[in-house]
Amino acid sequence: GKTETVKDLAKAVAKQCVVFNCSDGLDYIALGKFFKGLASCGAWSCFDEFNRIDLEVLSVVAQQILTIQRGINSGSSTLLFEGTEIKLDPTCSVFITMNPGYAGRSELPDNLKALFRTVAMMVPDYAMIAEIVLYSCGFVNARPLSVKIVATYRLCSEQLSSQHHYDYGMRAVKSVLTAAGNLKLKYPEENEDILMLRSITDVNLPKFLSHDLPLFAGITSDLFPGVQLPEPDYSTLIPAIKENCEKMNLQPTKVFVEKILQIYEMMIVRHGFMIVGEPFGGKTSAYRVLAGALTDICEKKLMDENKVQITVLNPKSITMGQLYGSFDPISH
Repeated sequence: GKTETVKDLAKAVAKQCVVFNCSDGLDYIALGKFFKGLASCGAWSCFDEFNRIDLEVLSVVAQQILTIQRGINSGSSTLLFEGTEIKLDPTCSVFITMNPGYAGRSELPDNLKALFRTVAMMVPDYAMIAEIVLYSCGFVNARPLSVKIVATYRLCSEQLSSQHHYDYGMRAVKSVLTAAGNLKLKYPEENEDILMLRSITDVNLPKFLSHDLPLFAGITSDLFPGVQLPEPDYSTLIPAIKENCEKMNLQPTKVFVEKILQIYEMMIVRHGFMIVGEPFGGKTSAYRVLAGALTDICEKKLMDENKVQITVLNPKSITMGQLYGSFDPISH
């Protein structure tokens, strides 16, 4: 909650807060431009993951921040910054957040540490956050439900096997809350236990390996005793999936169809997702069958679906800059 704290503090004192995600491509000229803007308009900035920036850049940044701080302390209205005279608003402020001791991160140099006051952050109380978010989504018995979400993740982290793609942190809790909020809007009269169980299942079930599924089912049935989930209506989708399996000469086994439906459900609640698994596990076939099925459904004008276009990229064949965009050192 480091960045969120800074953003909330800025909101509370009515300051514009610019959150900037630092990467190792930044140099001192780019950051100098940033500081010029901050100093002259009096905004706050929060540099996220600040220690990703290269060490040699950080020591110059220390000088830049020191110049601004000295200008504020002297009480003057203008400031000579890197050879340019700029208007100085004394209410500007720089916050930095970092995860110390991470791989690929540099330690902050001492002349930079001296300019900032350190604040150590603890893991927040997830149950309280969940409760507040649920109340704001319109849930009536948010307190017991928020405790159940946190309990689910705690039990999962204790009982299930440890895999690279399992995640039980704040972001995982957040995705359950988002799903629950969407379901509450869609079915405002439905029993809230059912909505909560459904969002926990929808978000988590697709990522568990087969031997963890019975354990997960045990955890949810203990926390939500006697809650039965209604079967979702796939009367249009399943026939289209089976039809496309036949076209591609694949067998629509129960597990395969289930995975395709999970990908479909995941696509509705997420911006993007990874399909992970062993070679020949049916990852590519699954999304191809789903794409074909949704295209067929679109042609029949059902379910408000769209035609699917697939673009396949091999990330190893292009550079990081081509894939994600990069900072241009020539034109800045």
